[in-house]
Amino acid sequence: MSTITTDDVRHLAQLSNLQLSDDELAALQVDLENILNYVHQLSELDTSNVEPTYQVSGLENVWRDDVVRQGAADREALLALAPEQADHSVKVPQVL
Repeated sequence: MSTITTDDVRHLAQLSNLQLSDDELAALQVDLENILNYVHQLSELDTSNVEPTYQVSGLENVWRDDVVRQGAADREALLALAPEQADHSVKVPQVL
């Protein structure tokens, strides 16, 4: 079993950029110890005869062919719609 110290919780809080009061540190220490104890209990389970489960809902991905379709508009027609153009491109105001 793992024992989480207050220094461990302070270190985790610092890494997470959290500012915790002493009461919050103590509560988080208890919570983390409970979580680690639960994970330790799970690691003791015998799962040798249990099949891995990756998908439980039975849903499958529906794929479609990725087909490039020629649109009705070509480059020249789209450029003609732009208020200003330069060098075969749409001219926009400078943004800094």
